[in-house]
Amino acid sequence: MITLGVDIGSLTGKALVLDDDEIRAWDLVLTGPDSAVTGREVTDRTLEKAGLSLGDMDYVVSTGYGRIVIPFAGKNVSEISCHAKGANWFFPSVRTILDMGGQDCKAIHCDDSGKVTDFVMNDKCAAGAGRSMGIMADLVNVPLEDLGALSLECGSDGVPISSTCVVFARSEVLGYLRQGVPRSEILAGSCKALTNRVTGLLKRIGVERDFMISGGIAKNVGVVSRLEKKFDLEPKICFEPQIVGALGAAVFGRELIQKSAGKRRRSRRRKRTKE
Repeated sequence: MITLGVDIGSLTGKALVLDDDEIRAWDLVLTGPDSAVTGREVTDRTLEKAGLSLGDMDYVVSTGYGRIVIPFAGKNVSEISCHAKGANWFFPSVRTILDMGGQDCKAIHCDDSGKVTDFVMNDKCAAGAGRSMGIMADLVNVPLEDLGALSLECGSDGVPISSTCVVFARSEVLGYLRQGVPRSEILAGSCKALTNRVTGLLKRIGVERDFMISGGIAKNVGVVSRLEKKFDLEPKICFEPQIVGALGAAVFGRELIQKSAGKRRRSRRRKRTKE
């Protein structure tokens, strides 16, 4: 059974091929202005890696902001459900998931099958999501992938940065730069601000011992280490935290096939009984 999950987020598009219970191939690209084009691009790249074609797929499920415009998907499923299902595949014991994407952040609680039992989201502001880190990196002129490590160099929480509005935060950072405040202190303050923002979400939903972080911010050691200290927990992070949603979509595809096969079997049994 081969299924494809396609996750079109606000900043990146991801696709993943699941062959029975094994990840066969995956890829990630930047999201362009046309989500359908992004979906086709990342799918083509992933299928090429897998040595397969779209016709080889038994089922395709799309998720993310652009899920409804993927024409070759048999079904679209919310990213919240897909992140819970993908987290369950990677770490079956996980019950709390923090998904920190580009435009929003979600705290999710799931059961032992990866079904969502509760969730909360930040409001529609980049201050509580990964995009804020990209803005900070641009302002202080450091590569985004180096931001987290640099934020830990100052050995403190750095200077105060707004955690409620990225526009205010940008103004504060420009002021600090004019004053000659070291970049490490500014980035420490930025990581602390984001940590404080998502901490509120997690406290609202409750954090269990088996806790996972997905999304691009899971690669930011500055935010992750501060969350560890806040909750005295070491979060679980998979080898590529940005593909969790695409994996969950592929798992949903597999489950939909199994559900359909079960219905056919029950229908045949009922038919034989009537005969």
